[in-house]
Amino acid sequence: MNSLRYSPGTARKRELRKSGVLRRGAAAVELAVISPLFVLLVLGAVQSGINLDMQIKLQEAVRQAGRLASMDYSKRVQPNQTGNQKVIQDIKNVLTAEGLPGNEATVTITYAEGANAGTTFNLSSTANDLQYFRINVEIPYSKLNSTGLLPNTFEKLSASIVYRKDKIISID
Repeated sequence: MNSLRYSPGTARKRELRKSGVLRRGAAAVELAVISPLFVLLVLGAVQSGINLDMQIKLQEAVRQAGRLASMDYSKRVQPNQTGNQKVIQDIKNVLTAEGLPGNEATVTITYAEGANAGTTFNLSSTANDLQYFRINVEIPYSKLNSTGLLPNTFEKLSASIVYRKDKIISID
């Protein structure tokens, strides 16, 4: 039995194992198993960063439009343009300038509370002074995911904000 334990072949394998020659194949197998998982993790982090960037841009556009809508914007509208049209156009312009598909955005301006909640809010009407309104913007995620690193996990990207329309007093 002792002769089997100390055979020349076994001693050679022991020397090779100590030198790391037999471990080279194991390292290649470990790399082959781990690298796809690592690449998937990196792509997921990149896609998450892109999604977060788009969400921040969308929220910022809605915030700017809500601020404009709550103030006196009468000198900023074009002839034959309503306040709602001005706000919607501004949102779409900001989104396009930020690299998002502004033309694909669906913008709604509705009452935020009360019996009319959810119905269209007319920014130009003085009857709506001091009323709360909601601006909601939605963009289909399929129009945003141009990188295609990962499959679409969202149906749409949306942002919403509630503001109070100021009462505009003319001082001549």
